[in-house]
Amino acid sequence: MVHETVTGHPVGLRARKKQRTRDALLRVGLELFTTQGYEQTTVDEITDAVEVSQRTFFRYFAGKEEVVFSVVRMVEGRFVEALRVRPAAEGPFEAMRRAVTSAWQGVGEAIEAVVPVELHMRTYQLIESTPALLAAHLRRSVELDEEIARLVADREGLDVDADPRPRVAVAAFTGVMRVTGRLWGQGHDTSVESLGALSETYLDHLGPALAENWRRPDGDTPPVRTAPPAQDPFS
Repeated sequence: MVHETVTGHPVGLRARKKQRTRDALLRVGLELFTTQGYEQTTVDEITDAVEVSQRTFFRYFAGKEEVVFSVVRMVEGRFVEALRVRPAAEGPFEAMRRAVTSAWQGVGEAIEAVVPVELHMRTYQLIESTPALLAAHLRRSVELDEEIARLVADREGLDVDADPRPRVAVAAFTGVMRVTGRLWGQGHDTSVESLGALSETYLDHLGPALAENWRRPDGDTPPVRTAPPAQDPFS
């Protein structure tokens, strides 16, 4: 049986209409931000393009900043949830690495369901080049790192405020992910697959970078296996 609202419309239809409105505001907002600038774009321009009121905009988003980080937050949330369900027997780095791999599976489709991946990449570049957004991104990164560190500590049965290892491990891991994200955004291959490949290549170097002496006893620096140039694309 289909339950209807007082207007006679099925509940599911109303929910889909709301989702379409939110998605339209998101896509138009990101397109305007990336083409004419974040500071230069007003909420009125977004609502006019979608043909809704300001009140409708603020029903879905607290402001322009929330629009910019909406898809980014979705991707981050997939990683956190993937980490949360990793087997307890896995060590912290293994669990985070496998959570990243798991989160990337299907993330392209999840992004494309809302905005084109190419627009998501341009949004990443916008964040990196806009001081106000970069500051917000760094603030959000600190908050995300803390959430992950506490999750890792819980997995290991540690007190995150007494044992520094969870925060140190997470800082190293997420630092690698941010580097690869920036490189991906500077490249030409904007596919999610290229991002995943680049991330895995750099994560392969995390252990050696932390544990090994980079110089031989004779003072020479050993050769380092680098990522193929074609994979150097992340923002």
